[in-house]
Amino acid sequence: MSLQDRINHYFYESIATHQDTLLSISESIELASHRLVTGLLNDKKIITCGNGSSAACALLFTSAMLNQFERERPSLPSIALTADPVTLTAIGNDYHFDDIFAKPLRALGQNGDLLLVFTDGGNAANIAKAITSAHDQGITIIALTGKDGGMMPSMLNEMDLEIRVPSNSSVRIREVHMLITHCLCDLIDHQLFGG
Repeated sequence: MSLQDRINHYFYESIATHQDTLLSISESIELASHRLVTGLLNDKKIITCGNGSSAACALLFTSAMLNQFERERPSLPSIALTADPVTLTAIGNDYHFDDIFAKPLRALGQNGDLLLVFTDGGNAANIAKAITSAHDQGITIIALTGKDGGMMPSMLNEMDLEIRVPSNSSVRIREVHMLITHCLCDLIDHQLFGG
């Protein structure tokens, strides 16, 4: 396979995954946006987390909430649990890596907040502990997953929502998670500020 063939294959595979996702989960993305907006209108905040490349999606979402997405508007309350390497590594060192999201969530989360988690495989122990901690505090979960969802579907309750990308490729899942993140940001802005 030539380099150009590899490039073409990479693009076509990505496009196919995006199309499959659009057909299967667009309603879930809309529902997630409604839940996020309802939380914001009720003076709640959106807390985000993820590992590795998924942490980048969590940071991107929070940045768009605190600054802006595509237009000038007031800041919206969001915290990325992945944003503080000093705290993350301290918790990982002093306690356990599995606690890096749950411990700050217990301090910062409040009943009615929303936890937006990003995980391509759905089996990260630190995400699982964050979900358990969130449930203990009355925090609703929106989980962006992929593959078979891993352990996430069995951990979610009737108030939570899973948005699962129909792919087994971590690379494709992360690409679509980024697009879903952009969709959520746009839908939040549209519902809150019109246009």
